[in-house]
Amino acid sequence: MEASSRREGASLGRSVCVVTGASRGLGRAVCLRLAGALSPGSALLLSGRAEAPLREVEALLRRDWPRLRPRALPADLDHPHAAPTLLQAATEARRQMEEGEGGAPPQRLLLVNNAGSLGDISKSFCELTDAAEVGAYLGLNVTSALCLTAGLLQAFPARPGFRRTVVNISSLAALQPFKSWSLYCTGKAARDMMFRVLAQEEPDVRVLSYAPGPLDTDMQEEVRSKSGDPELRRMFLAMKEEGKLLDCDVSAQKLLDLLLDDTFESGAHVDFYDP
Repeated sequence: MEASSRREGASLGRSVCVVTGASRGLGRAVCLRLAGALSPGSALLLSGRAEAPLREVEALLRRDWPRLRPRALPADLDHPHAAPTLLQAATEARRQMEEGEGGAPPQRLLLVNNAGSLGDISKSFCELTDAAEVGAYLGLNVTSALCLTAGLLQAFPARPGFRRTVVNISSLAALQPFKSWSLYCTGKAARDMMFRVLAQEEPDVRVLSYAPGPLDTDMQEEVRSKSGDPELRRMFLAMKEEGKLLDCDVSAQKLLDLLLDDTFESGAHVDFYDP
């Protein structure tokens, strides 16, 4: 699937690119859009829980972009071995790029932290009394993103001419409270702040928290059926019925354009609807 960015001829360069939550929805769309902006020889590492759809994305990339090096890496990011597996795959990809035909080091590391979950959105704040449940949620949605990002930045240190870009897939829920979404709002807000700190500490790293807008996905269906707040359910149901939910491919294109323009303030929260 050829990407049709309005930045014709623009490129992210010869990259090692890691996308989590890549098997479906926005993650899948991001992979297919990024492929058209990566230079030949780039590695595109796809992480996700669902192996079969992840392999399908890999197959699509191999068919449509034969000069790239896609690799599916099925993994649960809350598992202790997941981050080391991705780190090993990324360093192997760099070595293959350096040792292959016309070998040269990559020009960019690009990490898209897309993996995440809603949590139990049927519960109100005062029903969240199980510390193990809350800890597991934060482990997947905050801790794993922190550890993977830190590990990759250590494995790919700064050097002249090398660009490092980290994307955090955020949400309006990072800024605005939604009833019955205590876990989701907390996780998104924590991630936004976490990556703002990264931008302050590592000025050479380009950091973007991108809120993709209300997407027409399986997660959105869960929102309409399971949200504990009836007003919230009605609002999202109306958006679905009125065709106001966004196609993942459209939002993925906006993200790609932001990366190609590269004019955002590092650490900023940028929404799909922002000009």
